[in-house]
Amino acid sequence: MERLFRSYKSERMPSTGYLSAQEALRDISFYLVERYNRQQPHQYNGGMSPARTEEMLSSLSGIS
Repeated sequence: MERLFRSYKSERMPSTGYLSAQEALRDISFYLVERYNRQQPHQYNGGMSPARTEEMLSSLSGIS
């Protein structure tokens, strides 16, 4: 979790903060779902995103 928060703060969070809680929620949700989970490669997963790794494991196990 600490690495996730560090990545978020350095890559996405505005230095001036958010104007509202709703704006923060929308931006953080986008970052977690789209950027961190679907696009960003992770060294632990052999350079694949978590979503891609999960898709690959699901196809190998036959569980959908």
